Amino acid sequence: MKILHFSDAHIDIISQGKLDSKSGLPIRTLDFLKALDQIVDAAIAERVDLVLFTGDAYKDRTPVPTYQREWGKRMRRLSEAGILTLMITGNHDISPSQSRAHALQEYETLGVPHVYVCSKPSFLTPKDLEGLPLQVVALPWVPKTGFLSIQESNLPDIDTVNQKLEEVITQLIHYWLENRLDPNLPAVLAAHASVEGAQYSSERSIMLGNDVTLSRGLVCDPRWSYVALGHIHKAQNLNEGNHPPVIYAGSIERVNFGEAREEKFFVLIHLDGNRVSQVEWRKLQGRRFIDRSVSVSKREGFMETILEKFPSPEEIEGSVFRLTVDYPAEYEKLLDEALLRRRAEGALEFLLVRRPQREVRLRLPEGALASDMSPLELLEMYLKSINVASDEIPAIKSLAQEILWGGESEEN
Repeated sequence: MKILHFSDAHIDIISQGKLDSKSGLPIRTLDFLKALDQIVDAAIAERVDLVLFTGDAYKDRTPVPTYQREWGKRMRRLSEAGILTLMITGNHDISPSQSRAHALQEYETLGVPHVYVCSKPSFLTPKDLEGLPLQVVALPWVPKTGFLSIQESNLPDIDTVNQKLEEVITQLIHYWLENRLDPNLPAVLAAHASVEGAQYSSERSIMLGNDVTLSRGLVCDPRWSYVALGHIHKAQNLNEGNHPPVIYAGSIERVNFGEAREEKFFVLIHLDGNRVSQVEWRKLQGRRFIDRSVSVSKREGFMETILEKFPSPEEIEGSVFRLTVDYPAEYEKLLDEALLRRRAEGALEFLLVRRPQREVRLRLPEGALASDMSPLELLEMYLKSINVASDEIPAIKSLAQEILWGGESEEN
C-alpha cells in the first residue's frame, strides 16, 4: 500500500506582491499552487492508494472563492483519478464558533467522489475508506470552544483548559487503541496537533491560540503503523530510525524568512503489512529565498562593503531576497537604497532591512548594582531606554521568561 502524506498548504497566506499577468493571481500564491500541483502529479503518477492531508488548506476559514476554486481544481484531479483522499481540518480551517462552517465544508456537503473530510475526531475502518484495508484515527484540530461549553465556566486559566482537553483526547485515542483496533490491519494516526519535542520554524507567528500538545508516548505507540502529523511547518521525523515513523510533512512552500533555510517536502509511505517498509521524502521545487546580512562599522567603503554581500545576478533572478544592514546611525545618509534596489531588480521581491545602531547607556537607580537585578528587570530597563512602547513591554518580558525558564517564574 502507498500513502502520500502532505500538510499545511496555506495556499492563500501570501496574497500580496506582484501579480501574474495571465491569471491575475499573486505570483507568490502561484508558488503554493505549483507545489500543490507537484503533489497531485506525484499521487497520480505513483498510483497511490491514499492521499492524506493533515490540515490547513488556507490561511483562515474564510478563503475567497478564487482560492477555493484553485484548491478544488487539484482535489478534482485526485477524485477523477479515483484516488481516495482524506483531509482533516487544521486550526486555520475552522472557526472558534461551533455553528460556523469550516473551510473544507463543501466536500462534506457535496459528497465529492473519493474525497472525504474529517472535522471531528474519528475512528475510520475499511468500510469508511472505500474498502481500503486500513484503519485511520483522524484527529483534526479540536477547538476549545466546544470543550468549554460542557465544562465548568470558571476554569482558572488556559493551561488548565489545555490540560483537560489533552486528557480527554488521550483517553479517547487509548480507548480506540484498546477496544476498536484490528491488529490484523495497519493503523495510521493522522493528527493536526503539536507533539512534545517537535522543532518549530516560523509558524508560531501565524498560529491561532495556544496549543494542545500530544505526548511522545501516545504518538510513538508501536501499535501505530504510521503517524501523519500537520501543524508544524518544519519537516521532521520525531521517531527517527524506530517504529512507527512519526512524521511532520511540513508546509509545502516557504511562508516567510523563518523558513528560508528549510527544504520543503511531501512524504510517500510504503506499507508492507502493518509496518512501513520505506519512507520517501520527496523534495518540492519552490521559490528560492536568499537571506543576507552585513555589518558596516567604517565610513570608508561603506557601500562597497554592503555590495560585497550581494549574491550574483543569476542567484538573485526570481528570488525573494532580504538584506539586513547594521551600521552606526550617523552613517544613515551614506546608505544608497536606490543603488541596492537597482542591483536587486531581478528579484521577485527585495526587502531591505535598515538597522541603524545608536549607543544606549542604561542608568541604574541610585545605589543599585546590575548584579543585584534580575534579567527581566534589566530587560525592562533596556526596553524603556530604546523607547519601546510601554504596552509592548509585558509581552516581550513574557516571551523572554519563556525562553529563559520555560514559562516558569524566576523564583522557580
